[in-house]
Amino acid sequence: MSDQTASLPENPCLVTERLVLRPWEPADFDAVRAWHADPVVMRHLGGVLDSARSDATVRRWTAELESKGFGMLAVCPADGARPIGTVGLGLPAFDSHFTPCVEIGWRLDRGAWGRGYATEAARAVLRDGFDRLGLAEIVAFTARQNTGSERVMNRLGMRYDPSGDFVRRFRPDGPEVPSVLWRVRAGDLGEDGALQENGDPRKGGGV
Repeated sequence: MSDQTASLPENPCLVTERLVLRPWEPADFDAVRAWHADPVVMRHLGGVLDSARSDATVRRWTAELESKGFGMLAVCPADGARPIGTVGLGLPAFDSHFTPCVEIGWRLDRGAWGRGYATEAARAVLRDGFDRLGLAEIVAFTARQNTGSERVMNRLGMRYDPSGDFVRRFRPDGPEVPSVLWRVRAGDLGEDGALQENGDPRKGGGV
């Protein structure tokens, strides 16, 4: 990955029709604690986080943005300052048959679900990853049971890779989580930043 991520420019703010994606600010911590304490939001993300672990996560996201030039961004409505979620790029912190790679991920406050925010924000992040960072491919993965997240991947034009299925643990002593892998390559994106939806997410053409 070093040839793709060395000497990168500063991570910019990204603006979409309804959203602003920006680096983290001290006032954001309370909003993030609320999502991380919600068992419904966190059910496929390793479980809830207490305030200390939530704050440490935001500090880690900030450090990664500063050191790598990409990372998890605060997602805010264009008409408001309080974040409703996070979307961004990262380097998986575990070894698997598909690493090293750059992944896209997201998590949103439950009150922001069902409005297309994750897809809108993720589309901007994908375009930034390919255009500004010059990445050749971006992956996404989630628990096999997380069909909502897979629907977002499908809307983005990502392709389910049946050979990429794997098992992960969020903590060394945690349960094994059967997971699925999706991919998108720079040449796959159209002018609007995404492919057409692939139909059935698990029959989306493979890679």
